[in-house]
Amino acid sequence: MKTLKPIVISGREVLPLVEGGKGVSVSNGESSGAWAAANCVGTFSCVNPDTFGEDGKIIPQAYHGSTRSQRYEELIDYAIRGGIYQARIAHETSKGKGRIHLNVLWEAGGTERILRGVLEGAKGLVHGITCGAGLPYRVAEISAKYKVYYYPIVSSARAFNALWKRAYYKFGELLGGVVYEDPWLAGGHNGLSNSENYQEPQSPYPRVKDLRDVMRQCGQGETPIVMAGGVWYLRDWQDWIGNEELGPIAFQFGTRAILTRESPVCGAWKKKLLSLKDGDVFLNKFSPTGFYSSAVRNPFLKELEERNKRQVDYKRAEEGGHTAALPVGARARPVYLKPEDKARADGWIGEGFTEGLKTPDSTLIFVTPEKAAEILKDQQNCMGCLSACRFSNWAENEEGSTGKMADPRSFCIQKTLQDIAHGGELDNNLMFAGHNAYMFAKDPYYKNGFIPTVQQLVDRFLTGN
Repeated sequence: MKTLKPIVISGREVLPLVEGGKGVSVSNGESSGAWAAANCVGTFSCVNPDTFGEDGKIIPQAYHGSTRSQRYEELIDYAIRGGIYQARIAHETSKGKGRIHLNVLWEAGGTERILRGVLEGAKGLVHGITCGAGLPYRVAEISAKYKVYYYPIVSSARAFNALWKRAYYKFGELLGGVVYEDPWLAGGHNGLSNSENYQEPQSPYPRVKDLRDVMRQCGQGETPIVMAGGVWYLRDWQDWIGNEELGPIAFQFGTRAILTRESPVCGAWKKKLLSLKDGDVFLNKFSPTGFYSSAVRNPFLKELEERNKRQVDYKRAEEGGHTAALPVGARARPVYLKPEDKARADGWIGEGFTEGLKTPDSTLIFVTPEKAAEILKDQQNCMGCLSACRFSNWAENEEGSTGKMADPRSFCIQKTLQDIAHGGELDNNLMFAGHNAYMFAKDPYYKNGFIPTVQQLVDRFLTGN
């Protein structure tokens, strides 16, 4: 194992080991502070972060506004207060060591306002902003105002080049690093483009080499690249360490960082990770963001798979081969299907999937009355957690709408991620994980259910294991 030498990240020499941000409440001030205290980079999630009351208990993120716009304002207020709180906890826990970053998703609701609010309220406590999920052009400008470093998450050299040419060239001195997130192996939302086949993974080395080549053209040859997604044993990445072709490299750990004593996820979640097998993590496109995402196969995802399979084309009037009438909705207005699709629909209705719900693509899906009621309720309770949501049709614009019909083939991501992060049932919620999560069961380090502290895990990384 080559010696892992410190590199400069966010203005300080630290070990090139980074905690992944991990979405809603799965990394927080306690976990990120522990990573920083180990002379690494800790990253707390600023996507709906938890806020605590004077009694030390989490304040539930309940929404009281009667409109989406009102609930959207509540969501932003929760996030700003929670982000400031987590930054303070991280700072205290770090004891002045390492670096503290916050993670935001550019396509999440209110991200720009939330970033400004947290950085204003936690001045000097945050050293870097990690930002992905889309093309975060404006994150550089925001970082410059508050004199912190920024770390865009990209999955290709092309994406970084677009960011640089449009905005980053103006703020190159604060580009702290570029996170390359493997779109086939990373957990959560992935940056697969329309030109890439989700079933044909590509090796990360040539893609990262392309990224470095573009960065050198931009004068960023010594700016670190953070390799994220698929990293387990550093011994498997020996060719990357000290590689002049790639330049300075750091390694980000998302899924593996969940299984530490400081990690805020519940014991049941940690236990589940220890039992996963190869193939249990599923790359899917059910997310209301429209992005691919990787999550643990469970009844929640199975229901979405089956819901999407019970789907047929329809027309509002007889047209071409669509000649078979089917009454749908409370008013039983007819739509027209192909005869063979009408036979399939009749079969699903006979199985209890009696509610036909229209999608934006002129199709019908068939669900039970209970599921239809749940979908409608979740759509009505939308609080604007995404800048544009397929499921509810909310958008951050004057109309408050994407202009499209709400899509019942998806789900309320805020609802499920909040629930699982706070002890909700694992089988009935979205459980993000990287594709190497099955390694927990194979790695002897976790034998007999052992869960390390962050410091113990960092020490383990330095051995190459």
